[in-house]
Amino acid sequence: MSAGAYSWRRLLAVFIKEFQQMLRDRLTFAMAVGVPIMQLVLFGYAINTDPKGLPSVLVASDSGPLARSLVAAMQNTGYFHFTHQAASEAEAERLVERGEVQFMVVVPPDFSRAVVRGERPAVLVSVDATDPSASGNAIAALNGLVNQALQRDLVGPLAGLRPRDAPFELRIHRRYNPEGLSRYNIVPGLIGTILTMTMVMLTGLAMTRERERGTMENLLATPVRPLEVMLGKILPYVVLGYVQLLVILLAAFALFEVPMVGSFGLLMAMIGVFMLANLGVGFTFSTLARNQLQALQMTFFFFLPSMLLSGFMFPFRGMPVWAQHLGEVLPLTHFLRIVRGIMLKGNGLAQLLPELWPMLAFLLAAGVIALARYRQTVD
Repeated sequence: MSAGAYSWRRLLAVFIKEFQQMLRDRLTFAMAVGVPIMQLVLFGYAINTDPKGLPSVLVASDSGPLARSLVAAMQNTGYFHFTHQAASEAEAERLVERGEVQFMVVVPPDFSRAVVRGERPAVLVSVDATDPSASGNAIAALNGLVNQALQRDLVGPLAGLRPRDAPFELRIHRRYNPEGLSRYNIVPGLIGTILTMTMVMLTGLAMTRERERGTMENLLATPVRPLEVMLGKILPYVVLGYVQLLVILLAAFALFEVPMVGSFGLLMAMIGVFMLANLGVGFTFSTLARNQLQALQMTFFFFLPSMLLSGFMFPFRGMPVWAQHLGEVLPLTHFLRIVRGIMLKGNGLAQLLPELWPMLAFLLAAGVIALARYRQTVD
């Protein structure tokens, strides 16, 4: 057979050679298999656009039978789970501000007596509407609850109340986002997702690029210590991250009219901690990756669960418990609560501490691993 003719034998030889090369690159092969599995698991089990069992706080000044029936009817919808019972509205408000509960339900004094008298008492339902998708279906269930909640109690002498208007009034107060605008939730979240992708990717690519080009040996020949190299590589991207942040915030304020209720300086400080945590991850990836493609693959492997499990695209409380535990490990989850708390709620440092210390712990862990891996690479 002439050399110019088509040969299945040569094709098979090239196929075997390429397949063997692919198997030698274990990290790339693991990513090719692992990413689809991760997507199937996350989208199939962890993603839920109709969250139920939302944590709620109850302020019940009336313990009468009709008040108890109202609370039971709310729980029976499946959307409300009363995890707290506060003695006053002020105490319940603090729980809403810290994000510990999604709903605050206030049953007024003498609720049962007012219903019997036909006075239509008002029940206040205050909802943390920073993420409209998390509370939309629950609010819809409330609107259909007014005429049905007390049907079993309005019998006998009270049956005459049934044909009339609803026996009580439901006042729903959407906190921090009265109009339920999705951009109030998405635009602040974009700050975290964009910084996560760029900080991890750029740092990982920068280090592996030097190794591929052979300039890493020149750097190692200098008296620069590993910690100095690590900080010197990371800090320029912190500056770049703040440039990105400036562009995003200008668009948020000028184009989308997202409010800035809290301290701008506190927001900048929290963003700095968040960027350092992600840069530590990128530096760690650069010590594991042999080339820029592997660094890019690892970036995607970290970015995908961060985006899906943080509450950016889907309600965090709609995920199963195991997925929430995984999400709590990721810095983006805590950063989203911080940035929305500052911009929409006006939270101060005291309210942000429960979300700040997990980010600091992640930063410390990422820094230690990155530095240890870099020392091994140097050796």
